[in-house]
Parts: sequence; structure tokens; C-alpha cells
Amino acid sequence: MGDTEKLRRITMTPAALRVLAAAARLFYERGIHAVGVDLIAAEAGVTKKTLYDRFGSKEQIVVEYLADRDERWRTFLAQRLGASHPAPLARVLAVFDASRAWSAENSLKGCSMVNAHAEISDPSHPAYPIITGQKEWMLGLFTHLAGDISPEGAGHLGRTLMLLHEGALVAHGLNVFPDPIAHAREQAQALLAATGDTTVKQ
Repeated sequence: MGDTEKLRRITMTPAALRVLAAAARLFYERGIHAVGVDLIAAEAGVTKKTLYDRFGSKEQIVVEYLADRDERWRTFLAQRLGASHPAPLARVLAVFDASRAWSAENSLKGCSMVNAHAEISDPSHPAYPIITGQKEWMLGLFTHLAGDISPEGAGHLGRTLMLLHEGALVAHGLNVFPDPIAHAREQAQALLAATGDTTVKQ
């Protein structure tokens, strides 16, 4: 998130961690607007007073939920990129592989940021910068990786890779056809091979 330092975050006590775990599960499974603080408190085994003492508002719980998802995804992706083959083509494909693995384990109903944006479209909402910030960061990552393949066309190539990636995440959540992220990976590989980078075959 480009504006991480501007976000208000809270210190996590054991009770706050229970609230966050319950809220994260409920928000992802049922939707942010559909879940109230009464249900979150009940699922976390805390009182509403404790919930408000720790977070102050439901909006802050949403901030913590999305910020935590974003941080965990970035750490997961960094580990996958760190372990990938250093060739430019392999590093781009490693992003798709990471998304496929992450989605299978953490995002059966699709990208949490895309889902959240369907409910939070007001830029004044404190969680909005987290949602858009992650996608801006992903575009920056794809553009950077594309620059190692085609420096003069990095911007265009990065946007194309981003569209393949994000479209696959949406298709994964909709479950319209099987394994859309693998399909997007194949299309990305074909696109990158056409630029002349064939140093690593996947």
C-alpha cells in the first residue's frame, strides 16, 4: 500500500486478534455489509464493549481485516519470487503461480480486495486506500518485471499482465470455468515468449 503510513492501525491484544480472526472469516464468507458487530463479537467470544474498546468502530475492523490480508499476500508473493528462477520470464510466471496457490488456500470466493471494492467504492472510507493500493502495487510489480523483458514496452506489457492476472482472479471467484489462473499463466507465457524472452521454459 503506497499510503500504509497514513493508515491508522491498532495494537493487537489477544481479544483484538480473536475479533479480527472472526471478522475476517465472516467478512470474506458473507460480505462486509452483511456482517454486524454483534455477530463478530459473538463469534469472537467477546462483548461488544470489548470490541469497541479495541477497534473503536466497524470501519476500523474492516481496515485491519484488509490490511492483514494485503500484508500476508505481499509476504507470500515475496517468498515465491525469492525462490523463483531469476530469469525474467520465470519471475513473471511465478506471480501467477503464487496467485494460484494463494487462491486455492485463502480465496475460494475470489480476491478479497475485488470483493471488498464491490461494497466499498467511496474513496473517503478508511479501507479504500488499502483496496486500491494493493492493485496499484500489483501493477507496479508487473511493470517492473516487464521492464526486465521489454524496457521500452514495460508500461504496456505491465498493464496487459495485470489485466490477465486480475481477470483470472475474478473468474476464479465466479467459478465459471476450471483453473482460470493457470489459463491466464499460459496466456502470459505466450505473450512474453513473443517478446523474445525464451531463456526459461515453464
